[in-house]
Amino acid sequence: METTAGTTGLRLGTAQGRWVVAAAALGSGMAMLDGTVVNVALPSIGADLGASLAALQWTVNAYLLTLAGLILLGGALGDRYGRRRVFVIGVVWFAGASALCAIAPGVGVLIAARALQGIGGALLTPGSLALLQASFHPDDRSAAVGAWSGLGGVATAVGPFLGGWLVSGPGWRWIFLLNVPVAVVVAFLTVRHVPESRDEQEVGRFDVSGAVLAALALGGVTYALTAAGEAITPGVWVSAAAGLLLGWAFVVVERRSPQPMLPLELFDSRLFTAVNVVTLGVYGALGGVFFFLQVQLQTVAGFSPLVAGVAFAPVTLLMLLLSARAGRLANVIGPRLPLTVGPVVCAAGVLLMIRIGPGASYWTDVLPAALVFGVGLTALVAPLTATVLAAVEVRRAGIASGVNNAAARAAGLLAVAALPLLTGLSGEQYQQAAAVDSAFRTAMLICAGLLVAAGLLAALTVPGRPPAEAAEPDGTWYCATTGPPVDPGHECPGSAGP
Repeated sequence: METTAGTTGLRLGTAQGRWVVAAAALGSGMAMLDGTVVNVALPSIGADLGASLAALQWTVNAYLLTLAGLILLGGALGDRYGRRRVFVIGVVWFAGASALCAIAPGVGVLIAARALQGIGGALLTPGSLALLQASFHPDDRSAAVGAWSGLGGVATAVGPFLGGWLVSGPGWRWIFLLNVPVAVVVAFLTVRHVPESRDEQEVGRFDVSGAVLAALALGGVTYALTAAGEAITPGVWVSAAAGLLLGWAFVVVERRSPQPMLPLELFDSRLFTAVNVVTLGVYGALGGVFFFLQVQLQTVAGFSPLVAGVAFAPVTLLMLLLSARAGRLANVIGPRLPLTVGPVVCAAGVLLMIRIGPGASYWTDVLPAALVFGVGLTALVAPLTATVLAAVEVRRAGIASGVNNAAARAAGLLAVAALPLLTGLSGEQYQQAAAVDSAFRTAMLICAGLLVAAGLLAALTVPGRPPAEAAEPDGTWYCATTGPPVDPGHECPGSAGP
């Protein structure tokens, strides 16, 4: 079955509709789970491979670099050549790279394999959400996205426990092997049940130069930040300058290209721009928190990988139970309040994490921080996604999802590169409890500040009206679930009214 964007009209209550949600959720969940378990495994990977802190940073950032640099191209490829086709290619690529990670003989091969993993992630991540937007009837799209979010939450909840168990038992290599059978199931379900869709208006050449410039710009800045943690050399300054120059060249190329990878007119929408800037602050903080947290729990607090892995399971359980309700509430009251309060509550949870230190108690030191942090994330994540999609037409779902994912991944990438430098942690110090504890406390203060700044920015820039009633600068209005322009008095499907 092949359709143009948004014309399939699947219903969520049908067997095929449920299989489509399952395939999309399993695919994106595989990528989310991988990120979770890798953080849990970092201390074990470092000890087994004799890696420095910079090498551990690159174990995380090699994946984020190619993912953030190419995710826009991945969304555009899906819109052009078929979202199902590109999604399946991404799933298979991701599985092959995961297998290479599992057999890596040294940290250099592991980092290279992680970069290859990021390419697969760039193909499958935007496609998972775009499949839902293009496949389902307008009345069922919000429900399908909610079900997708819930199932993704299950994968995220299981990830820390599974990662901790694998690291403590068979070993860290099994966290990568785990992706192979999951990918086989995802590919089978997608080919069998998901209808093909594409944007027939996407024609012409691909913006390969834009993709290359984006990846090189991020790579230059990331290398400079990471290397500066060891020593600030002339090479660091050259890399930083090159990264910034390439970033400027990327903007120029995108502005002049007839078929840009990143259509800059998307940012004519104040809503789209504001939410993506908020995303940078939120996901920069999250990237820093989760990178430092596992090292703190295992090196300083003395938790085993298994206990450290499940320590923040309440966060994902809260999101699993309450995210759908948070999304529905945002549809009624508008995105401004949840996108303001959510980051601030997250910041309070991050500040509570400072109590996690030598001899920390899970019940009095870890759990309260996890609960407060989880409430904040639950309040903001679903409205953030819904608001981004509400700001564009349905036919641009792939590229809009790609832009927001790129913003999130780039923010995490830069945070992981910069925070060890800002906190003075380098070399083999990640194995020294006193050094890690000091750096962790400073990092949490910085991350809390980022979250508060994101909340304040949302309060000042995000409109108070529900996403279903979001207005563009030219005066046209868009439904969150259907996309095409409507009159301001039109009642959008699933909304509380005009």
